[in-house]
Amino acid sequence: MIPPPNGVTSNLPVLQKTLEAYKLWHAYYLNFPRLSKFSLGAKIDSLFSDAIELIFLAGYAGADQKYTFVVRASTKLDLLKFFIQIAWEVKCLDHRKYAALSIPLNGIGKDIGGWQKYLQTKQPPSRG
Repeated sequence: MIPPPNGVTSNLPVLQKTLEAYKLWHAYYLNFPRLSKFSLGAKIDSLFSDAIELIFLAGYAGADQKYTFVVRASTKLDLLKFFIQIAWEVKCLDHRKYAALSIPLNGIGKDIGGWQKYLQTKQPPSRG
């Protein structure tokens, strides 16, 4: 396996965790039920991509933009977890796959929440 350029993910452990969760999702998406693959499955895939992008941008943003990217990443992650739960509820994901995705996503959520709290204490966001 070829490592990413300049250790991109090594500087951001939460990005590495999110990429690992996405790789797991991608394997499940390949066998997602055809009826839901291009609707619910595509929505989950898109939310994963958005979350990865926002975490990446947050990691490299200037101090004035970092908080905004982290908050947006947190929101995308919450939506992602919500749609994965729906996929489980409509039986597009079995219990094992749902748990295999939910556990790391909950950990990622805690990491992003901690990052958000850290940024709030470091420099509270301007209001209004």
